[in-house]
Amino acid sequence: MSEGPEPVWLVAANVVFHRRYGEGGQELRPGTKSYRGGAKVYVIGGHPGMGWEQVTTVGHGRHTGAYITIDMAARNLHGFRAELVYSPAVLRRYEDSWLGYGGREQADERARFFERVSREYRASHWGGVPHPDPCLCHDCLTPE
Repeated sequence: MSEGPEPVWLVAANVVFHRRYGEGGQELRPGTKSYRGGAKVYVIGGHPGMGWEQVTTVGHGRHTGAYITIDMAARNLHGFRAELVYSPAVLRRYEDSWLGYGGREQADERARFFERVSREYRASHWGGVPHPDPCLCHDCLTPE
């Protein structure tokens, strides 16, 4: 019986349950087009030249349930944390990425960085436009 690939420390996150959308952010949408709200995804890459505004994620897709790999806005993710990943499907996709974590300490550090960046992008994306009433977006539902 063959052994699976070695587990790797990656950054995991969850998709926000509701995100602001549309003219002035007054509409709320559940999750994203590709992921359900609350879905766990793994960050395997990104675009540092854009300030990590877009990250490459692997997770179970909204429509098929199969693993997908997509670039998405970091502001639509929260709860970044380091996790030891055993899934061969995730590890195959990670091998094709360029972002290496190198261990738990580096994954923890990167998770804290992504959490800060995503919070800043959520706060600045709508430029001070007031939230709809009532608002179910991540920032309104999460106490500071």
